[in-house]
Amino acid sequence: MRLATVRRDGGTHAAVGDAAGWVLLDESDVQELIAAPDWRTRAADALRHPARADIDAHEFATPVPRPAKVFCCGLNYRDHILETGRPVPEFPTLFAKFADTLTGPADDIVVRETRKLDWEAELAVIVGAEVHRADREQARAAILGYAVSNDISMRDWQQRTLQWLQGKAFDATTPVGPWVVTADELDPSSGLRITCAVNDELVQDADTAELVFDAADLVAYVSQITALRPGDIVLTGTPGGVALGMPEPRWLRDGDVVVTEIEGIGALRNTIRFDPGR
Repeated sequence: MRLATVRRDGGTHAAVGDAAGWVLLDESDVQELIAAPDWRTRAADALRHPARADIDAHEFATPVPRPAKVFCCGLNYRDHILETGRPVPEFPTLFAKFADTLTGPADDIVVRETRKLDWEAELAVIVGAEVHRADREQARAAILGYAVSNDISMRDWQQRTLQWLQGKAFDATTPVGPWVVTADELDPSSGLRITCAVNDELVQDADTAELVFDAADLVAYVSQITALRPGDIVLTGTPGGVALGMPEPRWLRDGDVVVTEIEGIGALRNTIRFDPGR
């Protein structure tokens, strides 16, 4: 099952989809949908309806627009760790984002005040049930599903201090989507191809089986610190191939098209726009 938030009629609607297409629901977004205890039954019933909605790629919004918490894991693919010259970590390297950083799967990403803009293809884990101080199996059961993300990073801001937050918290710079594929449909720990292309040039090409800490590991670990609730997001880190790891970095420029894709989930397509006056 796929769950999406769709822009339509001056607002948004939750939608449920399968191989036959999409059905619009009454709820305003996925987050409102999954708050109802019977949402799975109603979503399954909706998919039995023969009438399907025709949805354009630009109508998809980020599926969960109001996460209370967005946790991110850095240095979580072995090849990316090697390109940074650091040892494989014993524990997840965590930092946070805010809901304001999120943007849609086909939205332009408008930035300013950076000369070192980088890409980071990532698997996004969407939490579907409250989870606190969980073990691995409890954490796995609390996962609603998976989406695609790109942690677009301002490396010049990130490198100003030892803390990464300021390079990764600019408004509307982290696309998530295009929808959520529910956890019963696939398991990223078994291996899904994850790629990022800039202007059709493949710059990242890896497999989610190479994660040091997989989705269940991260949700369990974060839940020791704080309770996670439906709609919260955990970003699992990026593989090798980022601009920062190049001998002569090729930073993102105005007009660049960044396509981020994960096998079995979907793809983001975002255009970079530099706005010096913003």
